[in-house]
Amino acid sequence: MYGGGGGYGGGGGYGGGYGGGRGGGGGGFGSGARPRSDAASAARVDRARALSFARAPPPGGYGGGGYGGGGYGGGFGGGGFGGGRGGGGGGLGSGLRDIQWDLSQLPVFEKNFYIEHPDVTARSEGDADAWRTSKQIKIEGRGVPKPVSTFEEASMPDYVLTEVMKQGFKEPSPIQAQGWPMALLGRDMIGISRTGSGKTLAFLLPGMIHINAQPYLQPGDGPIVLVLAPTRELAVQIKVECDKFGASSQIKNTCVYGGAPKRTQTGDLQRGVEIVIATPGRLIDFLESGVTNLRRVTYLVLDEADRMLDMGFEPQLRKIVSQIRPDRQTLMWSATWPKEVRNMANDFLKDFYQVTVGSLELSANKDITQYVECVDDGAKYRRMTDFLKEHGVDKMIVFVETKRGCDQLSRSLAHEGFPARCIHGDKAQDERDWVLNEFRSGKCPLLVATDRAPRARARLTARLRRRMVVNFDFPSNLEDYVHRIGRCGRAGQKGTALSFFTQKSSKWASGLCKILGDAGQKIPPELQQMQSYGGGGGGRYGRR
Repeated sequence: MYGGGGGYGGGGGYGGGYGGGRGGGGGGFGSGARPRSDAASAARVDRARALSFARAPPPGGYGGGGYGGGGYGGGFGGGGFGGGRGGGGGGLGSGLRDIQWDLSQLPVFEKNFYIEHPDVTARSEGDADAWRTSKQIKIEGRGVPKPVSTFEEASMPDYVLTEVMKQGFKEPSPIQAQGWPMALLGRDMIGISRTGSGKTLAFLLPGMIHINAQPYLQPGDGPIVLVLAPTRELAVQIKVECDKFGASSQIKNTCVYGGAPKRTQTGDLQRGVEIVIATPGRLIDFLESGVTNLRRVTYLVLDEADRMLDMGFEPQLRKIVSQIRPDRQTLMWSATWPKEVRNMANDFLKDFYQVTVGSLELSANKDITQYVECVDDGAKYRRMTDFLKEHGVDKMIVFVETKRGCDQLSRSLAHEGFPARCIHGDKAQDERDWVLNEFRSGKCPLLVATDRAPRARARLTARLRRRMVVNFDFPSNLEDYVHRIGRCGRAGQKGTALSFFTQKSSKWASGLCKILGDAGQKIPPELQQMQSYGGGGGGRYGRR
């Protein structure tokens, strides 16, 4: 039965792990019989033997129906891979030819690693449905697996469990509890959940298990797992998690994004990494120049898909996906479910699961206490300094609308003795990294930023006694409001958000009142009054 406490049902380890290891009836992922590095290496060899994959020589093309006898190095009949960057110009990605895939010529690969834990099997579908209802989880799709209640029930390998416990996690988040069985079954899936729900580990850990079941990379191979993200900050955040959980299994990763020198990124790609986390533009740049390729990608993740579409990346995403074999496993993650994301999901995913945590209506994390002050635009700065003098500064991010405003506010606060630094898109990458390191270390606990600079990077902060976001300038839409404040209440942590709301933002008054009310927050009387003349206040995509 799904029972009391924070999860449902009991615990208990599961020694069997992921079904027989990587070949020949071995000990299985998670059996814990050998030190992790040895087990991971042996597992790779066993799997390679079991699937009869030969070691691939360097260049060649897909030959002989396997990874051996030809390798990946050579291109795809008639014209090669990438096509160069010359001749005729065109937009970003114009040098890449769409590949005409012939599935009969592609080597097979493993993507189903899920063996249901006996405790999960023993639970009824009614118990599973009741648990989903209690966690506000909705599911769609054929043959949806039951959720798990503990990390052991997910049958994670020992090297993964060790890292999970080291990070202090007590139990899977709702999106992990339902998403892990879906991903480990090898099926495509779309996960819709708010910022801070634990989705990064929901796709990373199954991705690492996927990698350890594939043949070793050979010279000239691209990655096995590709994670696409809208901003370099989110990409770096994902890399940090990859570093934590991939080191013990000797999985290499790199992060490629614009605004940083190409040399280091190029070196990583040419040496070969199993995981690439990338922003679309920089990845296409490397694909066009032949630095890497996506012929080995069998596990694709689109993180914050709604943000990527909103930022205009759809053409680049479609070009990138055209370079990946169509029988890949694809996982898409989004905080919202507008028409544009639905259309892309239908184009990129096949026979997919959909798991939604919470309402599809725009909503804020209930772990965040929201304060909204209705003020005149000219009074915001004095109110800000009064607040800092009254409450002090303890790891606070202040969002402003423009780069110029970011610089001005940072200088003014520093002039009054507050330890403020600023970050925005016009700053050099090394300066941004230095400022973020100062912020994370606590040397500079007050970070002033534009919306696009440190959105996701805020998650890299160490465990904080207090998490706070200030919207000095209210964002231009309610989706950004929810995303901003979501940075201070991740993984069940409590957070606080203060927003200054002026007359020029009155069109969002109605929508903001609904967000506050749905989260059980206090609604200022002045904000309620603005509803009568401020308009509807739907999100960026309009009313849902």
